Amino acid sequence: MSDQLKIKLSIADRVYPLTINPSQEEGLRLAAKKIEEMIKRFEQNYAVRDKQDVLAMCALQFAAQVEQKSIDKDTDSQEIEDKLTALNQLLQDHLS
Repeated sequence: MSDQLKIKLSIADRVYPLTINPSQEEGLRLAAKKIEEMIKRFEQNYAVRDKQDVLAMCALQFAAQVEQKSIDKDTDSQEIEDKLTALNQLLQDHLS
């Protein structure tokens, strides 16, 4: 018995059949829904020549979000490290 699941996702007026692990289904369906919503926003707000232009803008926006989260995570990690270093110094000063 196969543990793979066959689904079809519709993106930009095209249907994409996929064979996936069942644990991936929810994430893929949510991602397809977000892409469709973003496509509608771009088509409503900008003069778009074709779906490829819209999909390129969607890809750019999603990639930018991923990169920004990575930058934010690095910044947060550095701030936490700085605060821990300062706290450690305070403890060392107090114990000395």
